[in-house]
Amino acid sequence: MELMASLKSWQPEEIFNKVAENMTPEQVDIIQKAYEFAATAHGDNLRASGEKYITHATQVAGILADLNMDPVTVTAGFLHDIVEDSNVELSDVRELFGDDVALIVDGVTKISKIKYKSTKEQLAENYRKLLLVMCQDIRVMIVKLADRMDNMDTLNEKDSKSQKRFARETIDVYAPIADRLGMGSVKWELQDMSLRYLNPDAYYEIAHSMKSKRDQREAYIANAIKEVQNAITDFDINADIYGRPKHIYSIYKKMVDKHKKFAEIYDLSAIRIIVDTVKDCYAVLGAIHAEWKPMPGRFKDYIAMPKSNMYQSLHTTVVGPEGKPLEIQIRTKEMHQIAEYGVAAHWAYKKGETAEVKSDQNNVQLNWFKRIIEIQEETDNASEFMDSVQGDLFSDHVYAFTPSGDVMELPKGAGPLDMAYAIHTQVGDKTTGARVNGKMVSLDDQIKNGDIVEIITSSNSTGPGKDWLDLVHTNSAKHKIKLFFKKENRAENIKAGSEILNDNLEETGFEINEILSNDNWNRVLEEMHYRSRDDLLAALGFGDIHVNGVINRFTSNLRSEQQKDEEKQAEKELLEQHQSFSTKNEELKNHGNHPANNVVIEGIDNVLVRMGHCCLPVPGDNIVGYITKGRGITIHRVNCNNIANDDGNRTITSHWRNIQNNQIDYPTKLKIETDDRNGILNDIIKKINNSPAKLTSIDGKVHDGIALTVSLVVNVKNISQLEQVVDTIKMVPGVDTVERTLN
Repeated sequence: MELMASLKSWQPEEIFNKVAENMTPEQVDIIQKAYEFAATAHGDNLRASGEKYITHATQVAGILADLNMDPVTVTAGFLHDIVEDSNVELSDVRELFGDDVALIVDGVTKISKIKYKSTKEQLAENYRKLLLVMCQDIRVMIVKLADRMDNMDTLNEKDSKSQKRFARETIDVYAPIADRLGMGSVKWELQDMSLRYLNPDAYYEIAHSMKSKRDQREAYIANAIKEVQNAITDFDINADIYGRPKHIYSIYKKMVDKHKKFAEIYDLSAIRIIVDTVKDCYAVLGAIHAEWKPMPGRFKDYIAMPKSNMYQSLHTTVVGPEGKPLEIQIRTKEMHQIAEYGVAAHWAYKKGETAEVKSDQNNVQLNWFKRIIEIQEETDNASEFMDSVQGDLFSDHVYAFTPSGDVMELPKGAGPLDMAYAIHTQVGDKTTGARVNGKMVSLDDQIKNGDIVEIITSSNSTGPGKDWLDLVHTNSAKHKIKLFFKKENRAENIKAGSEILNDNLEETGFEINEILSNDNWNRVLEEMHYRSRDDLLAALGFGDIHVNGVINRFTSNLRSEQQKDEEKQAEKELLEQHQSFSTKNEELKNHGNHPANNVVIEGIDNVLVRMGHCCLPVPGDNIVGYITKGRGITIHRVNCNNIANDDGNRTITSHWRNIQNNQIDYPTKLKIETDDRNGILNDIIKKINNSPAKLTSIDGKVHDGIALTVSLVVNVKNISQLEQVVDTIKMVPGVDTVERTLN
């Protein structure tokens, strides 16, 4: 079915029967025990959909069982959220189900507490936490991906804004990780699910277009399969051949990246051929190329050069029947298992093997985990870590050979220096030159797929030059070069950083000893994600961070206390001199259309009154007066952020004099979240113009390519008019939310 169907709905008995195919009765009993324990712990707790919470745990365990995961992982699937969502302690899980299950449950719980933030610093720190938890045991992420799949499958129960935020996190974070784990089926499922919420118009347009032409496409694929079978008949090869429709997200990406319409995309389906041996793979490839002309640049041999996520297959695109491009993948059964399930295939339990499955990095072959640990140990803060991980591990790659035949995976655009630093930091530091395919090349030469690269080093090398930062492509290599200079001059950088900090602190007017207290140091190090004082000072001396940002963090608490003292003094001065405002206020009141005429200040007359520009109160709002230094009393909405921290010493009771019969215009700001469709701004403007309100400004900003944030200012007479305007705007198709803004 080409329209995305819901995931299979698992019942506990189905899971027990599924795992019994490959597990011993004792292991099935443990999984049943985990289900019963989770069902009791969750009790009658309900999800947003109204289903019992144990339903979610059952679905996660079912997905893991369908992936043929080991007993520990399926058990953890039933228990993955039990610590977070019930009264069960992690120690209870460890006692009843063992250390491995407890480790996975604890890891998934930690990941669940990481809140998705779009700011670079927060996203970097969250990514660091997520990946490092995953490195403890790969199965933590496999359980989390199963959890994410079921949550995405039930996302329709949430509001539109939550759906888009959740889908954006899925496509930005979890789908790339599934890809790096080689779990192709999970990656595509998550991407298709995400697209349905991020760009529903594109999703359903593609889905329905594919469905409308399904009969033609199936007939074409059936004919192509028949011709492939005829082409390999003489080879006596046992082959399973079937058509594979492209995923909706992959078609969407092709349409966006190549600026094409759906009708211009021809390779909507592909043929996959599963054979018994590697030899058969190449025999089938030869037969196909003899039958159809291969398209230049479209052949990829991932068997000879596997991807770092263990993916192996032969890819070719030929000019097939009717002169149309036809994509063909050829792989063995074992390769197919790894292509679909990736690292999960290595955890699949086989009957007769030991029940204890350990994470063997040599077996799993995921060197990128080692690289994550290396990056974590070498980086001073989260942003550097994120730059290296996201830039180097989640980008498109090329594959090159060392002279000894080892395959190196590098991001596209990488050169010899990038490869040298990927081999080892010391190899990079001692590099003096490089040969590619036997010829000397410059250090900024770009490596291409299949190149044989020889790194030339010298023990007499004094290390990288400053110009190397302009020669390398990968963030990891840049970081290692910077690290070399930092270590070489660390003592000088610490000293310089200390001098810069102290010189600038003297200009703040605070006592340096008070600023540089132990508590202040610990707070600033935690906020800026540095491990030690020397690390921060070295970064400051090296120029990685700006002194103003450091000074602001060190003095934030002291400045806050100083501000409170100044405000208390201002209050005292104001209360002593408020009579001096009487003349000014009377002049203002003589103007009948002044907004202050509609406000009564309890217990005080003849004081200058003005409306707060931060929260823009209108008649009918709950308001409060705020005594300001030298500027009389400002009227705020009671929930205004600018008075949220007031202890009551400077606020004064106020209320509106005239609400329903008011004839004065009061401006207020609205923020609208909408779909990014043509004409929506005009529709909003028309609705407002047909209301009692007056539109004074409007601005729209597109974000994520899927949504529009509209900011506008309208003049209204009272809160009733404002509510009428809000209700009118909500009637515009595509509008998700309308809300007043504070500050």
